[in-house]
Amino acid sequence: MHLVVISGLSGSGKTSALNILEDVGFTCIDNLPVSLLPDLITQLNSEGNAEDTKLAVGIDARNLAGDLSKIPATLRSIESHGTSVSVIFLHARQADLIRRYSETRRKHPLSTNTVSLKEAITLEADMLAPIANIADRTIETSGLSLHQLRDLIKNTVVPHNANHMSILFQSFGFKRGVPIDADFVFDVRCLPNPYWLPELRLMSGNDPDVIQFLETQEDVAIMLSDIIGFLTRWIPKHQNDNRSYLTIAIGCTGGQHRSVYLANRLCEHFASQHAQVHAVHRQLAL
Repeated sequence: MHLVVISGLSGSGKTSALNILEDVGFTCIDNLPVSLLPDLITQLNSEGNAEDTKLAVGIDARNLAGDLSKIPATLRSIESHGTSVSVIFLHARQADLIRRYSETRRKHPLSTNTVSLKEAITLEADMLAPIANIADRTIETSGLSLHQLRDLIKNTVVPHNANHMSILFQSFGFKRGVPIDADFVFDVRCLPNPYWLPELRLMSGNDPDVIQFLETQEDVAIMLSDIIGFLTRWIPKHQNDNRSYLTIAIGCTGGQHRSVYLANRLCEHFASQHAQVHAVHRQLAL
């Protein structure tokens, strides 16, 4: 059996993640009390075809508060009895969560007449710390479209296999903060910036004119070659360490031109060597 636990801050995309897993064949249960999880696993294992069973469970702050501290021990026990367990924790910046609640006019599950939305978000993060600390993968959803979140979730739940490590190249803008889920961060702000050319300013690193400009810059080619050389050496080391996921962030000032171009080029290069390689452009989704 393959059990995927989806957790994270309210408003970070947990419901969307569960819907995505349901679309790819998982049986999904939202807000299951932690205390009931072992009995559920036992029952499913007794019904036959347990090896083919794919179960996704959403656990969040609506759970019984006392249960949350029991999650690490509960999942270790389940795993010791032969169930493959993955924990995915979704995170988003506080400003993005506040904006999402403002746009949808939904009420945060922990907010009250005396607890503001900002205070509720902080309180929830503290409550969910036992899950966040054992997560196999933390995904920051700030700026991600539903399509990008769908791709990330699908690549994350690929069965663990050292030969099929999921590699994500993620472009971003430093002025919006460094992604918290990055394993490697490369700063490319020193490269020539198409933003300063009026005819390229409103374009992105996906556009042919920007690509043509960057490909004429010697420093861009050197930077690309150096990053490829570094990752060619160290990606296999992470594979040999049984890593299932690797997130490589490429940052420029605004996350629109240079980082997008380099993330695309890196994705193209390593896609010929690894089965699960994709790119996400965080700022272009905003």
